[in-house]
Amino acid sequence: MARTASRIHEVPDDLLAAIDYCYEQGWTDGLPVVPPVVDRVDAMLARQSRPAETVIATHPATGLELSLHAAAVNSVMAGCLPEHFPVVVAAFEAMNKPDFNFHGSTASTGGSAPLLIVSGTYGDEIGMNSDVNLFGPGNRANATIGRAVRLILRNVFQMLPGISDKSTQGNPGKYSFCIAERARGNPWPPLCATQGYPAGVSTVTAYAGGGFCNVENHGGNTPEQVLASVADAMANYGCITLGQSVVILAPEHMRIVAGTGWTREDAQNFLFTHAKRSVEGMKNVGKYRDREYDTQHGGAAHALAEQGFVHRGLSPADILITMGGGDAGGHSCFIPSWSRGRGSILQHSAIST
Repeated sequence: MARTASRIHEVPDDLLAAIDYCYEQGWTDGLPVVPPVVDRVDAMLARQSRPAETVIATHPATGLELSLHAAAVNSVMAGCLPEHFPVVVAAFEAMNKPDFNFHGSTASTGGSAPLLIVSGTYGDEIGMNSDVNLFGPGNRANATIGRAVRLILRNVFQMLPGISDKSTQGNPGKYSFCIAERARGNPWPPLCATQGYPAGVSTVTAYAGGGFCNVENHGGNTPEQVLASVADAMANYGCITLGQSVVILAPEHMRIVAGTGWTREDAQNFLFTHAKRSVEGMKNVGKYRDREYDTQHGGAAHALAEQGFVHRGLSPADILITMGGGDAGGHSCFIPSWSRGRGSILQHSAIST
C-alpha cells in the first residue's frame, strides 16, 4: 500500500507487481523504483521536526508545491535511507531560492541536471563517497540522493522529458548527480566554511550543471600547468559563457596546486584570467554578443577582465573549486553551467539534522 498526499493506492501484495504499478503510473526515471509503502515514508518524515504538509519548494512557473511528504515518497522510491532525507530536503531548499531558477534549468534545451555537493561532516556520517570513482556508480547515498532529486522534479514538478523537459540531448547526470566534498587531505577550508556557516554545520550546494568534462594532465608539476589545462577546458568554444563553473580537483592535482602555497582564491584568479577567448574568435564561431561583452566589461567589471576578451563568468568568485576523487590519477573535471548567460546561480543551504 502506497500513500500520496491526497489518496492511498491499493496494489497487490507482491513486490514485482508493485514495481510494475509504479511504472504504469509514470513515476519512474526509467529504472525500477522502491514502492513507497507507508512505513518507509514515515521513517523518512521522522528525520524532520516539521509537519509532513510543510512546503519546502514551489515551482516558479506552475505554482506546484513540494511538501515534505511528497519529498519523502520520492526519496523512498529513489532508494534513499532515512538518514539521506535531510540532504534531499536541503537540496530543494537551496534550489527554491529564486536565483537558482530550477524551472528554467530543467525545462530548457540545455539539458542540465542539478549537481549536489555535500560539504561538512554529515556526508561522512551517512557514508557518502568523496573518494575513488567520485561521479561513478556504487555508492548508495550519492546515487539515491541525486536520484531522489530527479524523481521529485519529474513526479512533483512535472518536468517530463519531451513535454516540459525540452533537453536537446540531456546528460547522464539527469539520473543522479550528487557527490561529497573530500575532507581527507584537503588543504583548503571546506565549502561550508567559505559559505559562512558556523563550525559543525554541513551544507548542500546546488548547481545547474551541464555535461561532465574530464581534464587529464599527468605531466604538469606546477600550479600553472595543472590549472592551465583546466582553464583551457573552461574556455573551449562549446562551453564558454558568462555562466558559473564548478571545478573538482583530484587530490593529485590539488597537491600540486596547494603544495606551493596557492589558496583557493589564487586558483580562482588564475582560472578566471586564463579561461577566455578573444572577441574575434567568439565572432568566428558565432557566439559573440555585444550585451554579454558589455555585461562583463561594464562599470562593475572585475579588474582581471581583459579588454578584447570574453572570460568564463563575471569574476573569479563565479568559479567553485574543491577537491574530490581518489588519491592516484591526474584526472580533474570541469562542469559548465546550464545557460549561456546568468540564467541560474548556484545556491546552498544548511543540512538540518
